[in-house]
Amino acid sequence: MASVKSPTLVNAAMKQDASFFEGHEAVLIYIAKRLKDALRLESIFTTAGLDYGVEADEYRGGILFRSVRVGAFFYVLPETVASAHQIMQQHGYKPIVESVEKG
Repeated sequence: MASVKSPTLVNAAMKQDASFFEGHEAVLIYIAKRLKDALRLESIFTTAGLDYGVEADEYRGGILFRSVRVGAFFYVLPETVASAHQIMQQHGYKPIVESVEKG
């Protein structure tokens, strides 16, 4: 009989804390502006087995009325950027490929 991992253990295996990125330059690949998008992307990365970090941070948004907003910033290690971009695009996400002005 095959063993089944609980969802909590699976999520813990891919989502990494800040210490995972120590000594490496983490690459920002996406800013989720809604909680629903952040949770969905976390699930996608976990299912794909991709190590990633996520943290809440501020960014500037708006066209006519610029304001500071809070989003979920997703990071990966440089060697996994291409894989992360491919996974995101397969699921309808548009990865960040340039720098973002943080609040």
